[in-house]
Amino acid sequence: MILRNPLNFISQFFANSSKKIKNIYLNSNYYDKKISKINNDDLIYRPSPHLLSSLIKYQTKKINVDDIATENLWDNESIKFQDFRKLNNFYWFFSLDLKSSKKSTHKIISEWIKKNFRYNFKSWEFDLTSKRIIAWLSCHNLTIEESDKDYINQFNLMIQKQTNHLMSEINNSKIVSDKMIGCAAIILVGLCYKNEKNYLAYGLGLLKKISNQSFDNYGFTKSRSIKQLIFYLKYYILIREWFKESRIEVPEHIQETIYYLGQGYAFVWQNTKSDILMNGNNISNNSEFDQYLKRFGYKFRNDNKEFGGYAILYNKKISIVMDVGSPPSAKFSSKYQSGTLSFEISSNGKKLISNCGYYDDKNNKLTELSKSTATHSALIIDDSSSSLYKKNNKNYLVRDNLKILKKNIIFEKNYWKINASHDGYQKKYKTIHEREIEF
Repeated sequence: MILRNPLNFISQFFANSSKKIKNIYLNSNYYDKKISKINNDDLIYRPSPHLLSSLIKYQTKKINVDDIATENLWDNESIKFQDFRKLNNFYWFFSLDLKSSKKSTHKIISEWIKKNFRYNFKSWEFDLTSKRIIAWLSCHNLTIEESDKDYINQFNLMIQKQTNHLMSEINNSKIVSDKMIGCAAIILVGLCYKNEKNYLAYGLGLLKKISNQSFDNYGFTKSRSIKQLIFYLKYYILIREWFKESRIEVPEHIQETIYYLGQGYAFVWQNTKSDILMNGNNISNNSEFDQYLKRFGYKFRNDNKEFGGYAILYNKKISIVMDVGSPPSAKFSSKYQSGTLSFEISSNGKKLISNCGYYDDKNNKLTELSKSTATHSALIIDDSSSSLYKKNNKNYLVRDNLKILKKNIIFEKNYWKINASHDGYQKKYKTIHEREIEF
């Protein structure tokens, strides 16, 4: 075999070696002892499960745990990958009938602990562990009530042991959304076990770090991803509600971040009630989230015509949306779509002109094609897009960033105009792309 790129081979060799060494460490007795150091604190705060209704779809028909074969629940080796993840994150506990036998749910958790007491890469995957902690604590009426002392000691040990694992590994997580879920889990443990101040202090410090790294000066995501903005807003509100319910003062940083994220949410969704199919966004269930916000007393407003790199002009019937922002830097471009100056026009909530969006799933080739092509409502020159991409592991990141050269937005009663241009084709074709939409 001829090695076409020796440097890539060497880099891959060291990456694989590092991964193997790390796996040996995580499975060692030393690491198990490290994360098993806990304080025997009692569970003080018990969060209400309905606070998670913006993130979890509850089944209308409740499941009775007594109908589940609990004997072999964790011994099924042939289970599909997605089913394994759903089973081990325990979010299905939110769909259990509260009249279910407490002894049966305690047995399910005890059997899981017996099989997974030590770290293993499948069931202790970072986001699974984070969600499992949140589920166990939020479903306390099933996981804790009517339990004996031995069980509750075992339960508290595993909550804190898994949290110690999250704190140990969170800086190694490459996926920002996983970090946010992990941060929420750590903060929740800090609130529930109030004598354990380390968890709360660590989680809040991490939350500030995530904000500084992920949001621009106006509180919009640096990735320019609408989905990510709404994801962050949901988790920040969840954390705020946990603080309020536990009767601990909400940190000012959380209040401020929700205010700015709420402005972005009002701009991209609430003003028009129409999904913008740009930069990985798709048809949403934001109307349900609006009901959640109303129920908890959140009101957001943004009367700007440009925000987060998007221009939106609208009245009661018509909305015009145009991408007038530069692509994000490579670090934040994993969800970005090559569509500068693409636009959409909607009438009464129906798309008249639509951006085609992109396919975001495990099919890497299709993801690459739909992200990098300019076959949206934008210009193509010689089968080339305005943004070029490079592959980094499984992600496609922006390679050469273009600049917005000018912008002009007019919004009058009987006249709208959006005008913008960029230099994405200047280097290769000596061409400036300028677009003007009048209505």
